[in-house]
Amino acid sequence: MDHFPRPRVVVSKCLGFDQVRYNGETIPDKVVKRLEPYVEFIPVCPEVEIGLGIPRDVIRIVKDQEVYQLVQPKTGKDLTESMRTFSEQFMQALPAVDGFLLKNRSPTCGVNDAKVYADVENSPVIEKTDGLFTQAVREYFGGVAIEEEGRLKNFTLREHFLTKLFTLAWFRQVKEEGTMKLLVAFHSKNKYLFMAYNQTLLTEMGRLVANPPEMTKEEIMDAYEAKLQEMLDKPAGAGRHINVCQHIFGYFKNGLNSQEKQYFLHELDQYEKEKIPLSAVLGILKAWAVRFEEKYLLQQSYFEPYPIDLVEISDSGKGRAYS
Repeated sequence: MDHFPRPRVVVSKCLGFDQVRYNGETIPDKVVKRLEPYVEFIPVCPEVEIGLGIPRDVIRIVKDQEVYQLVQPKTGKDLTESMRTFSEQFMQALPAVDGFLLKNRSPTCGVNDAKVYADVENSPVIEKTDGLFTQAVREYFGGVAIEEEGRLKNFTLREHFLTKLFTLAWFRQVKEEGTMKLLVAFHSKNKYLFMAYNQTLLTEMGRLVANPPEMTKEEIMDAYEAKLQEMLDKPAGAGRHINVCQHIFGYFKNGLNSQEKQYFLHELDQYEKEKIPLSAVLGILKAWAVRFEEKYLLQQSYFEPYPIDLVEISDSGKGRAYS
């Protein structure tokens, strides 16, 4: 793509924006820094917003008879209602956003990894959950791109987050314009990306793009958005990527010699065995699309779902998709 939308992302303020952590520090984050030129960040620190100071005494989540409470052991304060009230008011006041990038392990902003204790003091961790602010995020914006900075050190998870973020931002623009012509173009240019995620949902979304007469334009947009968010819920698997690459390969089979075909199939096999990244295979296919002047393919977001400057091949090897 020559032009990318500018996603709106709510971000934990401590990730390089201000010294608002409980110990008065900030944590500059590599992904946040790389994203800054390409997204509109909305920084927030829920703990400061409910009146806690900098620095401040530690707070924690305590589970009492299946109810989660946010407490401050040293002062004995129960901050649960203050945090829930702020979180709800914050969500309701937000414009349409495309994602959240939050601080991991935080009792307010943690994403599936906030520690839960059995008691206020001197008790073991009994489970992990979302922070209280993140719970409100899921209630109000559960379909957008939601991640914590720790997991984005994993290449696959980072790639999925960026793909989802920029795709949803693109669709937000389509929905705001509200024309079926733009929806058709969006669906067409994302065909192979969507095929890699879920071919069944791709077909269902195609029926909506066909403009069924029993639905209003607004109903079509809402239904399409719901299926888009469902499709992008988890990263696409290697098997589906292989299927899409084979499909695109079919465009060129008649124009390639036997050595070129064998080389591509070898590289696809190397990808399947996790010896090379998907980008190596896509580079071959895009070069052939240029060579054979396949304009439809060259318009496909599958080759570049987010700005190429955000591509980084480093991988911590940690992190996994949420079950």
